[in-house]
Parts: sequence; C-alpha cells; structure tokens
Amino acid sequence: MTIDHESVPHPGRVLAGPGRHGTHHGAGLLDRPRSRALPPRTSAGVGRHRGGLPARVALPLGLAAADTLAVGLAAAATAPAGARPVATAALLLPALLPLNLAAGLYRARLSLSALDELPALAARATVATAFAVTTDACLTGHWSDLRAMGPMRLLALLALMLPIAALGRAYVHHRTRLARRRRPSPALILGAGELGQRIAAVLTARPEYGLRPVGYLDPDPVLLPPGGPLPVFGGREVLGRVLRRYRVHHVLATGGTADDAETLAALRLAARLGCQVWLVPGLREFDAVQGVGDHLWGFPCMRLPAPAMRRRGWIVKRGFDIAAAGLGLLLISPVLALCALAVRRETGPGVLFRQQRTGVDGRVFTLLKFRTLRPSNEHESATRWNIAQDHRMGPAGRFLRKTSLDELPQLWNVVRGDMSLVGPRPERPYFVMRFSQAYPEYADRHRVPAGLTGLAQVNGLRGDTSIEDRARFDNRYIEGWTLWQDAKILLRTAALVVRPDGS
Repeated sequence: MTIDHESVPHPGRVLAGPGRHGTHHGAGLLDRPRSRALPPRTSAGVGRHRGGLPARVALPLGLAAADTLAVGLAAAATAPAGARPVATAALLLPALLPLNLAAGLYRARLSLSALDELPALAARATVATAFAVTTDACLTGHWSDLRAMGPMRLLALLALMLPIAALGRAYVHHRTRLARRRRPSPALILGAGELGQRIAAVLTARPEYGLRPVGYLDPDPVLLPPGGPLPVFGGREVLGRVLRRYRVHHVLATGGTADDAETLAALRLAARLGCQVWLVPGLREFDAVQGVGDHLWGFPCMRLPAPAMRRRGWIVKRGFDIAAAGLGLLLISPVLALCALAVRRETGPGVLFRQQRTGVDGRVFTLLKFRTLRPSNEHESATRWNIAQDHRMGPAGRFLRKTSLDELPQLWNVVRGDMSLVGPRPERPYFVMRFSQAYPEYADRHRVPAGLTGLAQVNGLRGDTSIEDRARFDNRYIEGWTLWQDAKILLRTAALVVRPDGS
C-alpha cells in the first residue's frame, strides 16, 4: 500500500464532530498510530527539488538567478567601448532585486507564468536600469555620453534584459511544475460546500499546482454527498491534530460555507499554527477587484500574508517600541513628576494604579496608570466598566483622563514588552471573558501585543462605544499590519492629544 493511501481514511467518512442531523461519527481513526512515516512537511506547495533543496528556497533562488543572469548578459552585450559591464551589473542588481522582492516577484504562486510577471518586472527593471545608467555616468564623469547615449543604452538594456529574464523565469517555472507533480504537498480545505468540493477536484486533477487535498474541515457538511472521495474531519477543535497527522502546511479557505464565522476562526488558527493559508472566495469578480492575479484553474485565489508577528518588519516595530518608549520616559520625566505630585495631593499615597489586563495570547500582565480615582475595593476596579463621570473624581483626575496623561506610565509596560506603542487596547480579564462570549472575533484581538493606542481609538472608538466595532477595527489592524500603518496611527494619536475629547 502506498503512503498516499495510508494517509487518507476510508472515502466519505466524517471523522469528527456531529452532523446537522445529530449523527455523531467517531474520530478514532485520527488517533491510530501510522504504520509508515509520512514525508516531512514542505512549504510553497512544491515539495523538494532534485538534490534535496527545499522548494520554498529553490523557487525564489531560481527566479533571482534568472534575473541576475539576464542583467549580466544584457550589461555585457550593451556595454560601450571601454566600459566595464561588471560595473553596470553591480549597480543594477542592488536596485532591481529589492524592487522585485518588494513586488512579490520571488514569492511562491499557484499559477506560474512568466508572461503574467512580465509587466511588473518591466516596470521595476526600467526604474532600476535608469538608476544604474545615471549612477554609472555620475561615477565615471561621462556626462556627455549620458546625454547622447543614455536613453539608447537604457532601451538596449531593457530590450535584452526582459526577454532573457522571461525565458529564465519560464524555465524555473517549468522545473517547479515538474517538482510539484512528483511530490505534491498535503493540503486541507476549509469548507466542504460546493466551492470546496470543486477546489478539491481541481487539485486532484491538476497536480501541477503541487497541492494534494487530504480532506475537509467543516463542522456541518450539509452538501457533501455520501461516499465522497475525501473525508470530513469535523470542526476547528481537531485542526491541530489534523495538521500534525497529515503533515499539512497548506490550508485553502473557501467562500460560501455554511458557517463563515467558523471558517474565519479556523483560518486564523491555521495561520497561527504556521500554515500557509490561501483564500478562494466565492465571488469570481474578486480577482479583478483586488488585482491578485493568482488562480486555481480559473478560480481566483489569494495567498494570505503571514501572521503579523512573523512578518519581517515586526522586529523593527519592537526595536522602535523600546527606543521610543525609553527615550520618551527620559524626555517627559518632568511631566511625569508633575502628574505624580497632582495625583498625590488629590488621592493620597499610591500615585500609580496597577490593574490586571489581558495581552498577547491571552497572557495577563500588570498595567500601570496614574491613579485618577481610588476605587472602593478590588472588585469594583476589576468589573466596573467606565468611571469617566464618577463624582468621586477630582479636577486633577479629570484633567489627566481628558488629556490621556494618566496613560503615560504604560511606556514602562512597552519597555518591558507587555505592550507595544500601537496595538489593540488591553482589557481586564473579566470583560475579556464576557466580550469573547458575546462577540466571536473579540478573542482574535490577542494575536499581537496590546498597545497604548490603536486603529479603533483613532477612529473614535473609546469609552462607551461599540465593542463589536472595536474588535472589527482591531482585527483589521492585525491582518493588514505594516510599519507605515503604525506610523499613521501614531500621527493621528498625536493630533488627538493636541485636541483631546476625553474618554
């Protein structure tokens, strides 16, 4: 018996979770020990190339090598008399490769086509070549040659470089498709509805995509015919076990499922467990609207980015948090001292207020604030929602809350790593429990560290505002996180501090 047959249970069986009509199917097959080991997990859906190089490394390296070869050949063929083509290539490559990388031209795709990549490649090659030709003239002092031959040399470089790069990329894609057919990567499909079944059929019939479906994750598979070729494992409670059992690294989330909220929760969990998640929406026009360009045999498909904390810029974010918060504590130390004196006069000893808040991954930490009101007991502190209109608050406390100066001690939480400058605002465990039960997306806010300010706050969602709206904005921030988005939120926060509205 082959490994593929051993890794897939009996066709059509629902392995976990009750169905719509209350029939419970056992999940024991997932717990049985395997008689033979499955191959190690691979990424990018293309297995391994001959020689053992992982495809997630081989594909980007192959494409970068094709571009490098094109640059070298074009520079050598168009170099004027007495010029050094190596110098031109040395100036062109450091500009071209980062531009291509930022544009996703070295990223794994399901549909591989050098012609699809050619427009983006041409635009970036034009910018990089103009930069290289101009820099070369500046370094050599040949300004007259630049005015006379600059445009012609630019066109000649592009006329040679782009076809060579396209041919090289076409060869790399051809080798990648062969590798995918030889060793496809196991894939799990979220949603056993009509679209999910059609995607499974495409992946089975078209091995060049490099994904072999092992089954569906769906707690209520109402459209799955009995005796189907793939099993249904159940709901997201078995997701981690299924990923380990079948060495799954690719998850395809299909639109139009019976329970979109369940699919969304499973999608986010799969991403956090390290899977590459692909979104296959039910709307065909999605591809034209988003400009995604990738597809599965005509079905629009979008590769979702890695979780925010696993993206390349996150380490920059953390470094900026430490530097900015540390410097801020030093610069505003006179302001902190004045606030502490005002609080001491109004509320007595104990100027700092310590409160338990929920942070990243649900971990509880101690948040620091200037005390604006002395609660009657710990229970009131943990369970009272808003004290903005409390008559016990004095003038100093109202001023600190209106200007948000009471939040300044949280810069120490940022330095410690409990919080970030930008992120979802942390809440008390009592309210986290209540809100998570009432709003399904609320708990997903804890995928990143809490922040001093966030996207919800700069959109006016502070104080007694909709919790559902806050969760929506916070999750939008997490899923679309970039360093520039953090910069925008900090600038908008600074504007709000200048014209405070209280909370």
